[in-house]
Amino acid sequence: MAINTEKNSYTVIFAAIMVVIVGTILAYLSSSLSGKIDENKRLEKQQNILYAMGVNENVGEGSVSFVPTDKVAGEFSKYIKEQLIIEGDKITKDDQAYLIDLKKQATAAKEGKTRKLPLFIGDKDGKTFYIIPMRGKGLWDAIWGFVALDDQMVVQGVYFDHAGETPGLGANIKQRYFMDDFAGETILNGTKYAGIAVAKGNNDPLNETKDDNEVDALAGATITGNGVSAMISESVNLYKDYLETIRVK
Repeated sequence: MAINTEKNSYTVIFAAIMVVIVGTILAYLSSSLSGKIDENKRLEKQQNILYAMGVNENVGEGSVSFVPTDKVAGEFSKYIKEQLIIEGDKITKDDQAYLIDLKKQATAAKEGKTRKLPLFIGDKDGKTFYIIPMRGKGLWDAIWGFVALDDQMVVQGVYFDHAGETPGLGANIKQRYFMDDFAGETILNGTKYAGIAVAKGNNDPLNETKDDNEVDALAGATITGNGVSAMISESVNLYKDYLETIRVK
């Protein structure tokens, strides 16, 4: 009996040691990887912002192709001329504005605090782009993206992504054929910042009409499409006071 008790004690001690060792390894891996994960997120945001303003490696009518990660920091510095933070009537320049967490800022606004709104000013081929970050709600989880505008409030490009929309349906918001439809659309309806609706049955499947504030919906993804519509409208309206200062009338 004493032998069994001793054996059990060794077993417990060994198990405890293994728990400590595994915990230490996991903590080390988490710590060592966190910097890499953060860096990947920074590069991804830069890729997405550049994509919205047409800086990418797309070829023909194929799939989405970003600026490679080993080049994106340089391209971001080259094409993004200013990063702004808008807080009410206050506008400041900040080269880390792209790292602002929109979800946290939305929570701050709900708590009565002033929301920080990042905005990016780019230049490509002598043309100025005003790039607005967006965040909204799809069918299952968050959706987000960027919309690039000119000074007449015409969309020059967009980028959309999602956390968990249905593959082959709502997940198609990040497909190139869908995003390409937004280029050339206006976010204005008269003097109102109406955004762009993802509309079923808009009788414009080739998206040739560019002043109707609509693009064709994704088949079987009504709720995700509605989420994109709401996200664009709500986002551009957050920035409308600033946009009025640069809009050509």
